[in-house]
Amino acid sequence: MAAEFLPGNRLTLLNSGNDYFPALLAAIDAAEIEIYLESYIFADDEIGHEVANALCRAAERGIQVNVTVDGFGARNFKADFLPRLTAAGVRSMFYRPEISRFHLRRHRLRRLHRKLVVIDARIAFVGGINIIDDNNAPVDMRPHYDYAVRVEGPVLRQMHHAVRRMWETVSWVNFKRRFRLAPVAAPVCAAAGTQHAALLIRDNIRHRNDILHAYLEAIDSAKHDILIANAYFLPGFRFGRALYAAARRGVRITVLLQGKSDHPLFRYATQTLYATALRAGIRIFEYEKSFMHAKVAVIDGQWATVGSSNIDPFSLLLAKEANLVVRDPAFAGDLENSLRQAMADGGRELLADELSRQPLHSRLLRWLAYGLVRAMVGIAGYSERHWNPSETTPEE
Repeated sequence: MAAEFLPGNRLTLLNSGNDYFPALLAAIDAAEIEIYLESYIFADDEIGHEVANALCRAAERGIQVNVTVDGFGARNFKADFLPRLTAAGVRSMFYRPEISRFHLRRHRLRRLHRKLVVIDARIAFVGGINIIDDNNAPVDMRPHYDYAVRVEGPVLRQMHHAVRRMWETVSWVNFKRRFRLAPVAAPVCAAAGTQHAALLIRDNIRHRNDILHAYLEAIDSAKHDILIANAYFLPGFRFGRALYAAARRGVRITVLLQGKSDHPLFRYATQTLYATALRAGIRIFEYEKSFMHAKVAVIDGQWATVGSSNIDPFSLLLAKEANLVVRDPAFAGDLENSLRQAMADGGRELLADELSRQPLHSRLLRWLAYGLVRAMVGIAGYSERHWNPSETTPEE
């Protein structure tokens, strides 16, 4: 489905946990009716306990608090948080709880990867930031670098519907009948600002390709600049073809990727794409200052997206994801300026001659990683044709 852009929103870009968690905690403490919180990770660290404490306080003063976490990403949640939250009156559920060893099968790879919070159907947060401390990482990868957006205005209608629908679905699957009759706070649809925005989700029913199609439409319409920052970047054929078509039109394309990764296999696989991309005129930077977890893009200084979806087959065709897409030059400009500053402070540009000097064993390692990832995608049942970087540049 195409994005339904709604006018009249007020959007605040939040850079990493230093911006996000104070805003989130303040909103939770100000809640009056209900809270919906979805997260892939809910870490047993200082931030995790601060958020849990705030949720408990809200439940104890009569707010209906609904928490949904992923059964794999937050597999610690049952032991670390569930007893305390339940005692305070917080209603918690797992999306696809892990009851045995994780297997590489399609249904096990369909994870709840969204990071959404909706409070009183009046204020919401969306982005790529899990409930985890920015410094919960190896020393050389601290702090996490990521983005979220604080949202007010008519787009709350879409966001409230998304979290409400997820809660009802998970409660039905888990036979939590007592959780199904949550009172509904009417979404506040009055204009709060001047910005146009839409929420896009990815699921396996009506919205299988909504985020992918939004990217493709924006890239196909690009006239001047495309700036993408993505933690896990392994695009399928259609995404790769759209980027190369834009490059042939003369669009300046810059991609910012991880220089320090928590999944080296995926980073090595992504590096097999570098040589062909550089030959097409696409600039590639790796962020080496710390761990980059962002999933954002800016196109022509007008269109922007911030969300949970990586540009890889697991996000685009398997996981539950949520991205805010925005048509507003001020918001796009803020995000682009932040990304450019991050590139200046911690990014390193990859050059073609550097790649050509790589030893044979290094190149073989990357091709092996690429082959393994493609095999994993095949086992998972990913059906879209996947672009092979050994092919010539895709044509229209």
